[in-house]
Amino acid sequence: MYLSQKHLSRRTMLKGVGVTVALPFLEAMLPARTAYAKTAAAGKVRFAALEMVHGSAGATVVGTQKHLWSPAGTGKAFDLSGTSMRALEPYRDYLTVVSNTDVRNAEAFELPEIGGDHFRSSAVFLTQAHPRQTQGSDVRAGTSIDQHYAQKFGQDTPIPSMQLCIENVDQAGGCSYGYSCVYTDTISWGAADEPLPMVRDPRVAFDQLFGVGATAEERSKRRREDKSILDWVTSEIGRLQRTLGPVDRARLSDYLDDVREIERRIQKVETFNSSGEQRALPGAPIGVPDSFSEHVKLMFDLQAVAFASDITRVFSFKMGRDASGRVYPESGVSTGFHPASHHQGREDRVTEFAKINAYHVGLIPYFLEKLRQTPEGDGNLLDQTLVMYGSPMGDSNLHNHKRCPLFLAGHAGGQLKGNLHIKAADGTPMANAMLSVGQMLGLDLPTFGDSTAAMDLNAAASTTAAR
Repeated sequence: MYLSQKHLSRRTMLKGVGVTVALPFLEAMLPARTAYAKTAAAGKVRFAALEMVHGSAGATVVGTQKHLWSPAGTGKAFDLSGTSMRALEPYRDYLTVVSNTDVRNAEAFELPEIGGDHFRSSAVFLTQAHPRQTQGSDVRAGTSIDQHYAQKFGQDTPIPSMQLCIENVDQAGGCSYGYSCVYTDTISWGAADEPLPMVRDPRVAFDQLFGVGATAEERSKRRREDKSILDWVTSEIGRLQRTLGPVDRARLSDYLDDVREIERRIQKVETFNSSGEQRALPGAPIGVPDSFSEHVKLMFDLQAVAFASDITRVFSFKMGRDASGRVYPESGVSTGFHPASHHQGREDRVTEFAKINAYHVGLIPYFLEKLRQTPEGDGNLLDQTLVMYGSPMGDSNLHNHKRCPLFLAGHAGGQLKGNLHIKAADGTPMANAMLSVGQMLGLDLPTFGDSTAAMDLNAAASTTAAR
């Protein structure tokens, strides 16, 4: 792809009163007669780290025998049809399943820590560090992998990173078993003693991404005016469109339609939640949908437009909260999440829990398809993205951290081949896979957490040994 027209800066934005709208990648952003692969934007991998709590049914004895999580076949010869990951089959060319890894640093190291697995695990997921047991302000874990990336490359984008969540994270002070609630409330740590807050409300995330209002009062006033943010940059859009070629005009139009549609859906949620109708989540912020799937999809949409416009390249997304009793009717299971995870090893209840796992994973293709349908350079945004989904727990009925679920999606700028199931040798730390992820992201990390060696995430061999 070569162009000879005038070059448009990648950092071009549409600006109105209190509104800033970044643009998606356009062909006009290529310097004259320059291939995309040779531009500064090429090779900038987007990274989304997604955590779901409570492990998986596949980590149980029954689940291992029936392959309820990881498939039986390894290498490229794997079948997802009987697993909780079956919804990912259309994306297998982008999929790298990493099975049989352990998260030892989420285990109890000392007698007083026994029983506190639910209240320290999330702090371990992206840090692979063992949290200090405290209910005070002297919390300590480690720098998370997303923040290693944000600290090295975040200055290249308007927002270094964003942290999103679905469940309530407003608790303060101590939770249970001597652990501060902050360990349960976030998966992103800027430093060992710096837990980062997560945004639950899609409206708040939208306003941060598009610079809507400098203060809460300004943002509230803007919403009462019942206008789209795009109404404030209409003339800017018109001027830009007149300078673009037909392909760029169509691409910009699709992107702006996505932004407007996200905003419209948020407004619809806020209208319902302020109508006086009974809510399923009465204590949730006004912008939070009562529907889990609607909430998750809104958050995925925000991540997709942010990646497309290069507002940020780093998201962490906490999709659940340990010990949550939330019910997911769309899963076909009426038992609450936490009670279902304590299945006592009974096959019927393990199978029921697997349905919840499948429901959660079944939402991921929505995000992957958004990325795949977004052009980027000579390919699409999923080619340039690394999505990591996993849990720091294995069998939640036993509160253990063995055979923890983990998969990667996307080609990470050509560094991940996909269509691969890597089964690690028994005892392999999940940190080995995360060390490799960090190195793919361009981080100079000799070790990470309790890693013993980097894992070859494109390994042709079926099993990767622990070293």
